[in-house]
Amino acid sequence: MPEPYTGEPRVGFLNGERLYLRPVEPDDLPVMMRIANDPELRGLTGGVRPMSRSGADAWLASIEADPARLWFAVVLRERDRVIGEAGLLRIFHEWRAADMTVILADRSSWGKGYGTEAANLVIEHAFGALSLHRLAVGVVAANARAIRFWESLGFQREGIQRDGCFSAGRFHDFIMMSLLSTDHRPTRKGQLHPHGR
Repeated sequence: MPEPYTGEPRVGFLNGERLYLRPVEPDDLPVMMRIANDPELRGLTGGVRPMSRSGADAWLASIEADPARLWFAVVLRERDRVIGEAGLLRIFHEWRAADMTVILADRSSWGKGYGTEAANLVIEHAFGALSLHRLAVGVVAANARAIRFWESLGFQREGIQRDGCFSAGRFHDFIMMSLLSTDHRPTRKGQLHPHGR
């Protein structure tokens, strides 16, 4: 279980104003299972496989052992509450490229800028400490909210995989988007702004 909340500022691996990112711990797995098993979230992300507790344990072991993946729990400083996951996968240092994701499981956290704050922390770490140049995401075309979210971060549409995803009994196009390090610059608070603004 998380340590009792004392009102003291929490410190993670990547630290924002209202939240921080830290490695996923076994106690976080119920949130990760909620993401995998929630019908609405599956429809938005294209997920198709259920996650049991034993499967969640195996997933955690696999991400810890995978050098091409850097995964975090998204934790609100208020009450030290885990609300989702964020990270990089398929990191290919030779090409200085990776794929990226941010998923918030807690609906009460939607629409409050937490996803943007978490994403900016990952982006800054990817382009700064990891010296990556390109980040990519794939978005189910029906998920208009996610497309707007990634575009607000400076990601640009670069292609469509026609019928690239099968979810909820039908095919959906898959929108491919990317962000280059040259499109962004850090601000004093560690936030990143599109096109250097």
